[in-house]
Amino acid sequence: MPGSPRTVSDVMTHTVVSVGREAPFREVVQLMEEWKVSALPVLEGEGRVVGVVSEADLLPKEEFRDSSPDRLARRRRLDDLAKAGALSAGELMSAPAVTVHAGAPVAEAARVMAQHRVKRLPVVDGQGLLEGIVSRSDLLKVFLRSEEDIADEVRREVVALLFPAPLEPVRVGVHDGVVTLTGRIRDASLVPVAVRMVRAVEGVVDVECDLTAGSVRSGPR
Repeated sequence: MPGSPRTVSDVMTHTVVSVGREAPFREVVQLMEEWKVSALPVLEGEGRVVGVVSEADLLPKEEFRDSSPDRLARRRRLDDLAKAGALSAGELMSAPAVTVHAGAPVAEAARVMAQHRVKRLPVVDGQGLLEGIVSRSDLLKVFLRSEEDIADEVRREVVALLFPAPLEPVRVGVHDGVVTLTGRIRDASLVPVAVRMVRAVEGVVDVECDLTAGSVRSGPR
């Protein structure tokens, strides 16, 4: 559906700057500066992602420049010390790389980022070959959907499914990403289900539900 990002492929960056294992430290820094990125996938062979080198991987070289390795070893992890002496992307990178597939839902990519505490994910195909990269800012693009687009999906995927014959028409409003449901329905037990389903719609910030259950009163005869 146009305007409705569903998968990583809808929001990822397809042009990716990358380096090989043997890329020297200085080249990694130069590429990050030139392309204004904070991390680079590290590739081998025909483009298989084997790791990611980020600004955090580069900083130990500057941080430990004038410090005693023996004293630092008691305070910092040994891998940080190793990176302080690293000369190539293969020595600097964090491996194995945390990746995601292009067909994965946007929500799955967000969970992977949160679980691994990373800001970006290389996007790979079934053979682990690089296809693109997705960042935190890319995932937030789902909140740029138009309010009309969100309302249409809620009517089609939630209201029409749960309330095909309401006592009164269920009205859907959207303002600043907040969806409001109002109307009279037959089964109040469906209200929590409706709220969960609306929250799952891409771009929804919150849900306000004013659905009531009961019979429609007939007027005087």
